[in-house]
Amino acid sequence: MSAKPDAPATRRNRDAILAVIADEFSGASSVLEIGSGSGQHAVFFGSAMPWLQWQTSDRRGNHEGINAWLAAEGTENVLAPLELDVLETATVPGSHDAIFSANTAHIMSFPAVECMFSLVGKTLEPGGVFCLYGPFNIDGEFTSESNARFDRSLREQDADMGIRDLRDLERLAAANGLEAGRRYAMPANNMLLAWQRQGGQ
Repeated sequence: MSAKPDAPATRRNRDAILAVIADEFSGASSVLEIGSGSGQHAVFFGSAMPWLQWQTSDRRGNHEGINAWLAAEGTENVLAPLELDVLETATVPGSHDAIFSANTAHIMSFPAVECMFSLVGKTLEPGGVFCLYGPFNIDGEFTSESNARFDRSLREQDADMGIRDLRDLERLAAANGLEAGRRYAMPANNMLLAWQRQGGQ
């Protein structure tokens, strides 16, 4: 069996995230996770929310690690990963009334963030919910000095990375049929943002 990758941040943030998405996804049946990374969030959330079918996805290079976690945990409602690169994937198979993504927007280029919101708008069923977790700026300002340091470190690695501003994300959401949603404070100066696809009851 392949060694399971370990992303320590997933253990630190998963309980706080679950407390929100268990409510946000209470009426959903199928979640698409964009950027499943190590796969640890998927098996934890899938186990905690057995009413959901949790569809993992990521670039091909992360599939081995995701599959190692799926094999180890045996979570039957969590599906093997789809190959998904937001810059190249216009549509995904299946019907999804919820979408989740964690710690992706700040490591993508902004054009990739635009593509992610476009994909969400095309994929999410009317009335469905998109939850995005990570650090975000408010009105062009960092919410903490630690986030400002984190942003500098990201941009030193790659000038296209960086913490995104809520104003830009709300603009992208509106352009792709998502209604202005809810904002939840999370530990370590992070947030969870939730939008709803227009057209639901």
